[in-house]
Amino acid sequence: MSLVDEISHLWTQALGLIAKVVSPDWGSLVGLLPLFLLIGVIGPLVSILAVVWLYYFVRRPRTKVRFVEGPRLALLAADGLPMFPVGEPYDVRTGLIYPPGTSQNDAGELLSVTCPMCGIARFADVTTCHNCGLVLKVDRRIAVRTLQPAGPPPGGAAAA
Repeated sequence: MSLVDEISHLWTQALGLIAKVVSPDWGSLVGLLPLFLLIGVIGPLVSILAVVWLYYFVRRPRTKVRFVEGPRLALLAADGLPMFPVGEPYDVRTGLIYPPGTSQNDAGELLSVTCPMCGIARFADVTTCHNCGLVLKVDRRIAVRTLQPAGPPPGGAAAA
């Protein structure tokens, strides 16, 4: 093979490649049309839907729940008498322990509190222990005892 034949062969291959780019085989391109639709149309739509779903999932409205703590029964000691924790208000008559910050029971009677420093009982509305001088004023907190819905009862606010 001569040099001229080699150059002629390379030139023919280059023209064949250019011919495929300039005038493509439309049959094979039509066969690739579903792939182009998948990449160009359906792919972006699925991506947008995924982003919208993720945004809704992160920012969706959530149920508002309020935590309410009520009185609980005190544990009984070996002798059958209730054991009241120090620093929490309690009612000796009923044996109930009330949430911190409560100074009266449901009947309006004063509750008692045992001083955590010296162990002397006093009324819950008194903030300073008369024995040791410890100032123990605890505000009422929201705790995790029972769940109540924050909104109106089922059936709307008119049912309340």
